[in-house]
Amino acid sequence: MIGNSKFALRRVYCVPKKPRKGKQVPQRTCVGCREVHPKRSLIRVVRSPEGIFVDPTGKMAGRGAYLHEKRSCWEIGMQSALAGALKTDLSAADKKRLTEFMASLSKD
Repeated sequence: MIGNSKFALRRVYCVPKKPRKGKQVPQRTCVGCREVHPKRSLIRVVRSPEGIFVDPTGKMAGRGAYLHEKRSCWEIGMQSALAGALKTDLSAADKKRLTEFMASLSKD
C-alpha cells in the first residue's frame, strides 16, 4: 500500500496463468486382471433390475463393472470377481448371456 490512509491504492501485480494440461481421460480397472486402462478400451457389464447385461455404449443405467476384450479376463471375472464388483449373484440366465458374449471374444 502507498501511504497510511485506509483508502490508499493497492498495487496489483499480474501473475501469469499456468498452462493447462490436456483433457483427462477417465480410467477404469478391469475386474479380471486388475489393470487400469482408459474407460473406452474396456467393455462395461451392467447390473440393472432386469438382470446383468453387456453394455457396449457404456451409458446404461445401473451398477457397472469393466472387463478387457480378452477371454482370459472374462473367465476370471465370471468365476467370482464380476459378481463381487456388481454386488450381486449371477443367475443362470445371466451366466448364459455373458458366456455367449464371451464366446465371441478372441482367445487373447
